[in-house]
Amino acid sequence: MGQKEFALAERLKNNINRVFVGKEDVVEDLLTCLVAGGHVLLEDVPGVGKTTLASTLAKSIGCSFGRISFTPDTLPGDVLGVSVYNMKTGEFEYRAGTVMHQILLADEINRTAPKTQASLLEAMAEGRITVDGEVYELPRPFLVIATQNPVEFLGTYPLPEAQMDRFMMRLSIGYPDREQEIRMAVQALEGQTPDKAECVCEPEDVMEIMEAVRGIIVQEPLLEYMEDIIALTRQESRFGLGASPRAMLSLMRASQGRAFLRGRDYVKPDDVKAVAMQVLLHRLTLSAEARFRNEDGAGVLKSLILKARVPM
Repeated sequence: MGQKEFALAERLKNNINRVFVGKEDVVEDLLTCLVAGGHVLLEDVPGVGKTTLASTLAKSIGCSFGRISFTPDTLPGDVLGVSVYNMKTGEFEYRAGTVMHQILLADEINRTAPKTQASLLEAMAEGRITVDGEVYELPRPFLVIATQNPVEFLGTYPLPEAQMDRFMMRLSIGYPDREQEIRMAVQALEGQTPDKAECVCEPEDVMEIMEAVRGIIVQEPLLEYMEDIIALTRQESRFGLGASPRAMLSLMRASQGRAFLRGRDYVKPDDVKAVAMQVLLHRLTLSAEARFRNEDGAGVLKSLILKARVPM
């Protein structure tokens, strides 16, 4: 692993933590998704800093930032863009949508109709979109940060399993503690806003880091360990739906990203354990019987991770 890339990632992490106070674990998970080429679902109550985190990341890596606030009347064209007829040239021209940004904040994604939600599927999976039969490549790096409120359900459209499976991780920021909240207020008084965050690298640097992460060594016993965890979710009767093959790939990539951010060129079991909950939990569905018994999905998954045999 190149020391240049690791040093750059450290600078990036420290820069975000200076603006986004007291949530180092969330910042590390977000950067893990970024360097591993994944996407993030931020599920939390309003006002905890989801937009601040996304905009600070974009500013820190010199990437374009787009935000779309989803509502029931948001159309796929608002996200992807549309083809408009130019009377002067007699041809259709593509007018870019919000998706043509490197960091895309899809705010309150569960407040829009399934058709609009699905418009992001191709972009998230393949890094390109199709509008009126024409294929357009998205800028690189490309990261979707979608948010949703886990408490308010009136007028929402729950994301289907196929959409949830496109997110590498689901994260929750949570409330800050007393000292952190006072520090946030002090920063606001001093005018330290996300738009004043320092740009510590360029998009090309991020691409180099992503390439370095793909070279992180994952030995076969570690792959077998990941597969054991995945298989246990499928065998667990309390889960009506187990983890998909895409979940296995996401777990592997996220483990590589975690190892990189910890300064190693190889994955350890601790890396897998550190990201497994964030990668897998949102992909698993409790059975009807388990929901009736008020089973806790997180508790079930934790027990399965502990049950899997850790390679020596």
